[in-house]
Amino acid sequence: MDRVALRGLKARGHHGVFPEERAEGQTFIVDLVLGLDTRPAAADDDLAKTVHYGVVAEEVVAVVQGEPVDLIETLAERIAQACLRHEGVQEVEVCVHKPNAPITVPFDDVTVTITRSRV
Repeated sequence: MDRVALRGLKARGHHGVFPEERAEGQTFIVDLVLGLDTRPAAADDDLAKTVHYGVVAEEVVAVVQGEPVDLIETLAERIAQACLRHEGVQEVEVCVHKPNAPITVPFDDVTVTITRSRV
């Protein structure tokens, strides 16, 4: 299986369990790895035979900006399902970063990574 990766997609969302997270929002960063067969697209040099990563990026940003959820696990699941709606995508790895999570000790990042497939 081939892979198409999008790294560092940024969007402001209002996800979290605390009222201030919901009210103020924060930036979330998403990394994606889409698993698909790119051979048909490469053979014919045809965008219609692969995944349009620009469209995927827009859809992922819309999910992050959309309906708030408590957990980034839920957000990651919603993103994965949006990616799998693309016909050629057989598998997706989603990593959601929450670099401004409300943690009381110094830290660089909080992430949740999931892998989902059609099977």
